[in-house]
Parts: sequence; structure tokens; C-alpha cells
Amino acid sequence: MLFIGLFEINSYVCDVNNRMQNIRATHRKMKKILFSIGIVLLTLTANAQADRKKADKAPPLVDPVTKCNLRYYYYPNIEAYFDTQKSIYYYQEDGQWKNAEEIPSGYRGYSMNNKVSVYITDYDGDDVLQFQKRHKKEYPYSPNGRFMRKMATASND
Repeated sequence: MLFIGLFEINSYVCDVNNRMQNIRATHRKMKKILFSIGIVLLTLTANAQADRKKADKAPPLVDPVTKCNLRYYYYPNIEAYFDTQKSIYYYQEDGQWKNAEEIPSGYRGYSMNNKVSVYITDYDGDDVLQFQKRHKKEYPYSPNGRFMRKMATASND
């Protein structure tokens, strides 16, 4: 009888060892699967960032008449510019021109939902601010957002 009891204990211990080995093997497989999923996600993220950089380096729009890059937007409602090449805004604060990646919140009641802009079609240099008085006169602030022309010009007539 003692022999049968020892045999049963030995059988039980072997069964527990087999189960533990199966659990360890499953655990190793899960680690490999999770590691593989992580590598795939990192690869997809890197590709998405590379695609975004390619999109940022897309060739600029060119005005067919003046052959100038359409580099600047003018916002008549806030008398500000956006430089598409540098991705910055130019705006006035206390009579001084400033630049920033975003217009300050609440700037002259500015809202992204009511932005009205016109392209500067014949100037693609670095000093568009020299034409601000002309643009202000040619494209006065309009609460309803309507203009007679859709494109602004920077050159002197």
C-alpha cells in the first residue's frame, strides 16, 4: 500500500512539473508574440512619421501668372500673415510685429472657425510685412468674410 501511495505522489509531482513546463512554454510564446507586435507598431509609427515629413516637403503652390510661390496667407480680420514655408504667423501686438507658431488665444477675437484668408500671389520673399498697409486697404476687415477678389497681390502698381 505504501508503494501505491508513493507512486501516486510521484505521478502527481510529474503532472505538476509537466503543467509548469507548459505554462513556462506558453509564457515564452506570449513574450515573443508581444515583442513582435511591438516591433510592428514601431515600424508603422516610423513609416507614418516619414510619410508626414514627405508631405511637409511637397513642392509649393505656384501662381501661374506671376510664377511666385504661394507662400503667404493674409488674414484681413486680424491683419496678420501666415508663412507656409516657415509655418509661423506674423501679427501685431502693442504696435510691434511678432511671430509665433500659433496666434495667441483670444487675439482680436480670432477663431479658427471664422478665419478668412487670401493668398499673396506675387511676393514670396522674406519681408511680406512691407505690404501690410496696402493689403489692409485692398482687403479690409469683413465680418461676413466676402471679398471681391480671392487673391492678394504684394507688388506696387
